[in-house]
Order: sequence, then structure tokens, then C-alpha cells
Amino acid sequence: MLTVHELTKTFRLEKGEVRAVDRLSFTVACGEVYGLLGPNGAGKTTSLRMILGLLEPDSGFAEVNGARTDRDANAVKANLGFVSASDGVYSWLTVREMLLYFADLYGMDPNVAESRLATLADLLDIGKLLDRRAGALSTGQKQRVTLARGLIHDPPVMLLDEPTRGLDVVGCQAIFQYIEQLRNLGKAVVICTHGLDEAERLCDRFGLLHQGKLRYEGSLAELREKSGHEHLVEMFVELLEEDKVGIPAQANR
Repeated sequence: MLTVHELTKTFRLEKGEVRAVDRLSFTVACGEVYGLLGPNGAGKTTSLRMILGLLEPDSGFAEVNGARTDRDANAVKANLGFVSASDGVYSWLTVREMLLYFADLYGMDPNVAESRLATLADLLDIGKLLDRRAGALSTGQKQRVTLARGLIHDPPVMLLDEPTRGLDVVGCQAIFQYIEQLRNLGKAVVICTHGLDEAERLCDRFGLLHQGKLRYEGSLAELREKSGHEHLVEMFVELLEEDKVGIPAQANR
């Protein structure tokens, strides 16, 4: 299980302070897929960086399997897998070399790492890419490889930041199938995506971030009841329109 408790981060700029994340709290149970969603600037990336222990919060913490970022950030990192569309690859290594290198960084037994690599190669359809240099891959192929990299150590919690960006229909379907497998294996999964239709299809619950605050949270049925809207797109449009006219969001009334 992943628990996020009142994470807060303020950035100090020349023209004042910006509260990027404001007391963000949520939980993701084992076997649950949670969509952490929001427009650009909502605080999603900052939140993920704090969960990963890459950015120190002003207050609050994230907890995985009893390890807390404010006490032992390295233990939290060991229990997380992370994939971002902006991740690069090691251009001069083959895909096999790169994935086994990351397995070694996580302290995996070589035989276990080879077995895990074979499973991921079949699942993500990268078997034919294993002995090609990573720098020669297409954008979609690189995205599949970075997904495999984040999963190589079989973490209990998986964070996916725009995992389908740059993928074709077949590639997206492979991601959807893997997310379903993660759910069936009892892993906690957090997805950040601008593909709201994808989120509606994949996620069990949602947290809608806007200006650093969690404005709506719940299942799609619960969000529909709270917001009065059928789809996530309409909920976001409402939040943006309310900001323009200075009306507080329904969730904060």
C-alpha cells in the first residue's frame, strides 16, 4: 500500500511564493489503480518527485511497506517503480545490457533478473529489441523499454507518468494489459496522464489535482455524484472556469 500524508511544497521565486502542492493526502491499496490527474501546473510532477524521495517536502511524507520518505527515503525508493515519458535510455548499451544493469543496481540475483527480463520482453513485445542499441529505437520502442526498466525489480508500488505517450495503438494496448496484470498481482499503481479517456478506462479511483490541492477524489461514480458531470474532462473544465470567475470549486464549498 502507498500512503501519502499531507505532502506540501512551496517554491520561492523572485516575485513571491508558489504553493505547488498543498497538504496532499491519499492512499492506494494493494491491487488498486489510482489516477492522479490534473492540468499542467496542477502539482502532479512535484507530488511524484516527493513520493520518490527526489524532492524534499516542506512537510508531510509518503509511506510504502512501513518505510517513510522522511525517515528512510532509500527504503521507499527500493519499493517503488517509476516510469516517465521523459525518461531517456542509455544510447550505447543494448536493451538487454541496460535492463540487466538496472536489475543489478537493485541488487537482484542474476538468474532472477534474467527470468524477469524474459517475462517483460514477452509481455511488452520487446524481445526483438533486446540486442539492439537503445539509442537506435523509435520513441514508442524506447517507452516500452523504460516501462520494463521501472518494473525490472518487481516493485510493490508502481508510479506511471504519461506511460502511453508516443505509443501507437498496439503499444498502448500492451500498457493497458500490463496495468491490468499489476492490479491482478496486488500491486498499488499510480497513473498520471493527460489521457482522461484512458484514465476512465484504467483507474479504480481518482484524485483530481488543481493548483496543488486535491479538489475531487473517489471512484468515477462518486466523482460524478460530487461534480454533477459525467466525464473527467467536464470536471476539469468546471474547475478551470471557476478559477476564471473566482467561484470556489464545489468540492471546497
